[in-house]
Parts: sequence; C-alpha cells; structure tokens
Amino acid sequence: MDRHNSGRTYTADKDSTLLQYLYEILAGQSRSSVKAFLTHGQITVNGQSTTAYDHPVRKGDRISILEKGVMVRKRGGEKDGRVKIVFEDAWLLVVDKRSGILSMSTGKEGEVTAYSLMSDYVKRMHGKQAKVFIVHRIDRETSGLIIFAKDEKTKMKLQENWNDSVLERKYCAILEGHPSQHEGTVHSWLKENPKSLKVTSSPEDNGGKESVTHFRILSEGRSYSLAEFELETGRKHQIRVHAASLGCPVTGDRKYGARENPMGRIALHARSIVFRHPVSGKTMSFDTGLPNAFKAVMKDDSAEKKD
Repeated sequence: MDRHNSGRTYTADKDSTLLQYLYEILAGQSRSSVKAFLTHGQITVNGQSTTAYDHPVRKGDRISILEKGVMVRKRGGEKDGRVKIVFEDAWLLVVDKRSGILSMSTGKEGEVTAYSLMSDYVKRMHGKQAKVFIVHRIDRETSGLIIFAKDEKTKMKLQENWNDSVLERKYCAILEGHPSQHEGTVHSWLKENPKSLKVTSSPEDNGGKESVTHFRILSEGRSYSLAEFELETGRKHQIRVHAASLGCPVTGDRKYGARENPMGRIALHARSIVFRHPVSGKTMSFDTGLPNAFKAVMKDDSAEKKD
C-alpha cells in the first residue's frame, strides 16, 4: 500500500470486481461504509474515477481511496473494459456490454459506444474496410449481451427472422421489495411519452406496443428480490416498466419509481441469449452467469434478513 496526501493507493494482487476487492482490503470496516467510498466518488482505478460496484479489477491495477472532496477528472476517450467479446466467427460478434455505455450513438460526435468500440476492433483486426452492424440493442443503463453482424446480409437475415431465430432471451434484475407472486407473466401495451421519454403500461390496448414478459423470483432477501425475466417481445424499457407494474421496480431505476441504488446503477443485466446462427443454422447459446455485483448485493441483503 502507498500513502499519499490525497488518500491511500493499493496494487491489486489478483483479478476481481471492485466492490469485492474493496471488501477484502478494508476487511475491518462495515460493508455499508465501504460502499459509501464508491457512492461518494472516492475510488479510482488506474487514475480513473468509477462508482460501479462491478468495475473489473485486474492484477497490477492501482486502486486509490481518496479523501472526501478530492476530485479526479476522468480520462477522455477511456474505452478499456467497456465491452468484452464472448464469441466471434466470420459472420458474428457477441459481446458483453457494461452498464453506462450506449449500444449505438445518439449522434454526438466522438461518443464512445459498444458499436464504435466494435467498429474500431474489426478495423484493427481485419483492415480499414471491415465493418460491423448492430443487430439489436439494450438500454445504456443495462449491461449484458448484444449481437453484432460483420456484414449487412447477415444482419438483415437475423433481424428479419428475429422471432424465429431467437429461441430465448433472459435477463436478471434486483427488484425493490417482493412481488406477490413468485412467477408469472405481465401482458400489457407500452407507449412512450415523446417529451419525458418515459414509457407507460396499459393492461388494455391503448394504441401502444403489445408486450409480454415472463418473470420468476430466484431468491429473496430482507429488502430485495433477485428475479429472472424472459422476453417474449422486445420493447423499449419493457422489463423496467413491467417490474414497476408489479410494485417492485428494478433497484437504481429512479425513472420508474426505485428508491434505493445499492449498485450505483440500474440492476438489470441481459444475462443469456439462445439463437439459430443465420449462416450455419447451428443453435448458439451464451450465458454470462449472474454478475458478481448482483451476488454481493443479495448476499448482504440476505445477511441482513437473518439478523
């Protein structure tokens, strides 16, 4: 450990997630006080400020705990760790996107997105003429799996046959409270307000988009529930709105009524996808597993339930 006037700096001796690493090096402190360092912006990894519990820590990284009031400027254009390639062949890329990064640009010049990162990657690996095409998107605040195509023909084949090609899409989320049913289906019509950009749900056809979400509660703690969602349709904010309609919004999702934010982000993750390969016809299955930050929140909540 190195000491500086602005705080303490540690060098990681193994790979981990940021919150888990902080728990280990600050073992004498309460978990809530450790989380507060992140909430208050007092943690940097290799000089970059982060508040994400699941920020990846690699062996050799320098983690600093700053005194309150010390501000750190984020490095412009930081890209490392934003996306992880989990599969690649001649036609497709499947990537795991971190929370806080857009799938595609909103039009701002120089905006770093999953698309721009993958575009840079294929140009480096396959030449300046190489391209990628995004097949589907997930929200900025949602982490998890996204599919990219390496040519427009493959992209169109997947998109045009999406309902037949995609056999399963599952998300995991931490909900505030406990739904009255441990499993079920939410069927409603979703409509977006063009001014607020907030999506509302109606049990009857109101001219919106018909939406169907299946849910199952995997575990419960004192304050939170760990849920699995399976999409039958894929609408904007669908899971977030349907979770709120159950009376249990996704934690961290203040837009749809959440009061708590234990992870410093919306606790929603696109965990798995199963689809037919558009060229080979082979069934492709990918599952990231439950993120470590989700496990940590539920472990803490379950411990509080027992106390």
